[in-house]
Amino acid sequence: MDHCARLRRKPTTFRQFTGLSVVEFDTLLAELVPALAARQAKARRSKPRRRAAGAGRKPKLAATDRLFVTLVYDRAYVTQAFLGGQFGVDAGTVCRVVGEVGLALTGIFRIPERKVTVGADELAAAFVDATEQPVNRPSRRQRRHYSGKKKRHTVKHQVVVVRKKKRGRGRRKVRVAAVGKAAPGKTHDKRMYDRSRLELPDGVPGTGDLGYRGTDLEVPHRKPRGGTLTRRRKAGNRRLSKRRIVVEHGIGKMKIWRIVADRFRNPLRKHTIIMKNVAGLHNRMFG
Repeated sequence: MDHCARLRRKPTTFRQFTGLSVVEFDTLLAELVPALAARQAKARRSKPRRRAAGAGRKPKLAATDRLFVTLVYDRAYVTQAFLGGQFGVDAGTVCRVVGEVGLALTGIFRIPERKVTVGADELAAAFVDATEQPVNRPSRRQRRHYSGKKKRHTVKHQVVVVRKKKRGRGRRKVRVAAVGKAAPGKTHDKRMYDRSRLELPDGVPGTGDLGYRGTDLEVPHRKPRGGTLTRRRKAGNRRLSKRRIVVEHGIGKMKIWRIVADRFRNPLRKHTIIMKNVAGLHNRMFG
C-alpha cells in the first residue's frame, strides 16, 4: 500500500493534505506520468549513456507518491527533512522529487505570463492585482526587496484573474489566467504592469486598483487632495469594488497552498515556477 492509499478513503482529509480532490489528483497523475517519462528520456538523450538501459538505482518513491509528496509540500510547506521522515527518505530525495515534479507540472498547467489565452466569448471581465510574499533577507541588494507596504523583504507577482460568463444557473467560474514574473518587493504595481505588456482579448474590460493609475485599466476614482469625492464617484467606486472582489478571492484561494503564503524559504529563482504551479492547482480545484 502506497503512502496516500489510506487518505484516499477519507476524501475530506485528502483534500486538506493536498488541496485537490481524489478525482482531480488521479486526473493530474495520469497527465504527470507521461510528462515525467518525456523529461527523463530527454535527459538521457542529452548526454552519452555509460550504463545499459535499466541499470542504476531505482526510484525510492512511485509516481503516485512523488506527486503526493509535492502536493503536500506545496500545501503545508513543512521542511523537506520533516516530509522525508514521513515517507522514509532523506531531505535530498524530497528536494529532487519536488523539483522534478514541479518542472513537469509547469508544462502541464502552462500558465502564461502576459497573454490571457481564454477566449473573449467566454470571459465577462479580467481583474489585475499584485500579491506579495515575505522572503528571507537577501544577502545582496536588500533595498530592492524591501517593501514599504509590508515593512519587510518580499517578492511580488502580478496576477490576472478572469471571471467566465455565466452558463445557465451555474456559478460564474473564477480562474487565474496569467501570473507575471517575480519582482522585488519595492517594485511598483504600475511598473510591473508596464513591464508585463499584458494582452487581454478584444472586448474584455480590465480593471485594477489605484496602484494602476496611468494604465489602460479601469481604476477607482481617487479622492482629490484636500477635497472629497462626489456622490456619483463614490457610488462608482463601490460598484467597481464589488466587481473586483473576485481577484481578492482568487488570490486568497491560491494561498491555501502555504508555499505562496508563508515566508518563502526556497531560492528566489524558483518562485515564478512555484507560483504558476499553484495557479494551475487553483484552476483545477476552483476554476
